[in-house]
Amino acid sequence: MLKQRVITALVLLAILLPALFYRAPEPFFLITLFFIAAGGWEWVRMNGGGALPAWLAGLGCALLCTVFWRAGLLQQPLPLLWLFIGGAWVLLGAWVLRCGVAAWAGHAKALRLALGLAALCVTWLAVAQARLLGVNFLLSVLALVWMADIGAYFAGRALGGRFIHRKLAASISPGKSWEGVFGGMAGVLLLAMVWRYADAAYGLDVPSLYTRLAGRGLAFLLLACLFMVTMSVVGDLFESLVKRSAGIKDSSGLLPGHGGVLDRVDALLPTLPLAMMLVSL
Repeated sequence: MLKQRVITALVLLAILLPALFYRAPEPFFLITLFFIAAGGWEWVRMNGGGALPAWLAGLGCALLCTVFWRAGLLQQPLPLLWLFIGGAWVLLGAWVLRCGVAAWAGHAKALRLALGLAALCVTWLAVAQARLLGVNFLLSVLALVWMADIGAYFAGRALGGRFIHRKLAASISPGKSWEGVFGGMAGVLLLAMVWRYADAAYGLDVPSLYTRLAGRGLAFLLLACLFMVTMSVVGDLFESLVKRSAGIKDSSGLLPGHGGVLDRVDALLPTLPLAMMLVSL
């Protein structure tokens, strides 16, 4: 399993990094478009759709994102759209998690499919706009999710259950603890301070997410980072809830050793649109 994970990670890096750092953003747009289409295919399968509807959903996601691209939406700030998407993630995310695993399958299939596919498409729009803002900005958003995950893992392993005996969401993801969440928050706050300092020290032309947020004050930066970490946890739990409702461990086997595309991007689904909301308002 470890060997598979390493090989898959190396292959993904070999594909993504050259496209990310290429002087023109189009190759990165195309590669991420493929992953979003794969995520749409997984989403339909996770929610009881057949093979043909899953393929059509993946194709539909790719076509809709291409329409966004060709219509020039990638160059538009779209503050109202990001405000709406951010608010929807907060309210619907809280509602779905509160209703629990048993309630998910009771919602109309069309509604479940539409919500997931819409979330994937707006996430692609967010990642494309973030790339246009600059590689440093996009990497700072991605690194926030990675650091939250790393901090949560190590804090959860070392301290999970020692201070807060109640699990974070026992019926959805029994392994997650409150100590892990707080560890992820601490890691992201440290990352924000270091990255902001690096921006200033090296005089980077493209400011990171943290430098942009710090322009409204240190308190705003800290609160925004904590909010985004919280929503990354919501994205993770949301996908775990859907998988548990479907009775599966991974969203698919597309990424050997890692599961599926949705297993890798679940925390990014709310975080990327929220990052665009914070910097565009």
